[in-house]
Amino acid sequence: MFNKVIVAEDLDSINIAVVQALKELEIANIHYVKYCDEAFINIKKAKIENQPFELLIVDLYFKADHRENRLHSGEELIAAARKEQPEIKIIVFSSEDKSFKIKFLFETLAIDGFVIKGRNSIPELKKAIQSVYDAKDKYISPELAFIYRNKKLLEIDSYDIELLKELSKGLTQDEISLCFKNASITPNGNSSIEKRINKLKIFFKAKNNVHLIAIAKDMGLV
Repeated sequence: MFNKVIVAEDLDSINIAVVQALKELEIANIHYVKYCDEAFINIKKAKIENQPFELLIVDLYFKADHRENRLHSGEELIAAARKEQPEIKIIVFSSEDKSFKIKFLFETLAIDGFVIKGRNSIPELKKAIQSVYDAKDKYISPELAFIYRNKKLLEIDSYDIELLKELSKGLTQDEISLCFKNASITPNGNSSIEKRINKLKIFFKAKNNVHLIAIAKDMGLV
């Protein structure tokens, strides 16, 4: 079983339940924090000290308060942690249930497990931790397994999500093309981007770009 685990969750009640579950799994070294920045600092520090965390359990949403933070969401923390320590295992423990968002977490941010919060989520979290430790397939809550059975959902990939994010910022196709070139994202030609946008409008049955972004926001893609 994992020896050193960090939990990033801003609600005390959930933190207590998660920590108790980890203790029941006989995990010896447990840290929990309420801020994404604090979690990332701990991950960096542990790595420098050659005592790295083996598992990060993280929520996706953190309520803003008076404290200034560089990382504002679990998604940003996951990306930073994966870059800093590629081998760390990551389980998302969240109430998020939007298909495209969860698919993005697995395919783009390479999380190892996703457990949706609910009435029986703590026992399921323990099951997910064991599964990830045993290096089995990626773990996903049973009620969300349809995500990888629905072929239509698989037609939207990480490129489409990045494109929708840039569109939601109000960027023109020329500006998106430049951003993609700077980030080495391909295809990045103006013509290719225009064709992809048109494909997305057809896929989502959107009347125009504004309607497309509205649909994407409703689905949690941007």
